[in-house]
Amino acid sequence: MKESSMQALDKIDIKILRALQSEGRLTNADLAERVNVSAATCHRRTQRLFDEGYIAGVRAEVVPATVGLGALVMVGVVLDRSTPESFAAFEGAVMEMKEVLDCNLVAGDFDYLLKIRVRDMADFNKLHGQKLIALPGVRQTRTFFVMKEVKENARLPF
Repeated sequence: MKESSMQALDKIDIKILRALQSEGRLTNADLAERVNVSAATCHRRTQRLFDEGYIAGVRAEVVPATVGLGALVMVGVVLDRSTPESFAAFEGAVMEMKEVLDCNLVAGDFDYLLKIRVRDMADFNKLHGQKLIALPGVRQTRTFFVMKEVKENARLPF
C-alpha cells in the first residue's frame, strides 16, 4: 500500500480503522453503530479495508509475563558485509526464530535492530550463544535489556 493511497479513505473508513485499532473485538453491529452506518455498509467497507491491505489482521494482545516471557531485549546487529545476498541470508534465518518479534533494517550504527522476548536473562544468554551469534553474516551484536516498557504497541496516529 502506498502512502498516497490513504487519500482514497473517507471519514467513515477512518472511523472504522480507528475503532478496530482500538477494539478489534467489536461486532459488525457495534462497529456500524459507532461509525453511524448500516451493518451491511459497515461490513462491506470493513471487508474492502481488509481486501485493499489497510488492515493486515486482527489478533489478541497477550500479556508477555503471563506466558513466561517477561524479558524484553533489543539487539543491534552489524553484518560483516552489506550485500543483498548477506541481507537476504540474515533475514531468512531471523524469520525462523520464534523469539524475534520484530526485525528492522535500520540506518545508523547497526544494520538490523531486533526485538526479542525471552523468559529472563539466562534464557537470553542461551539464545545469544546458540542462535544469535550463529546467524549468517553476523559480525557484532549489541544488547539492550529493557528495564521498563513505557509505551508498547501504540496505536497508529492517524
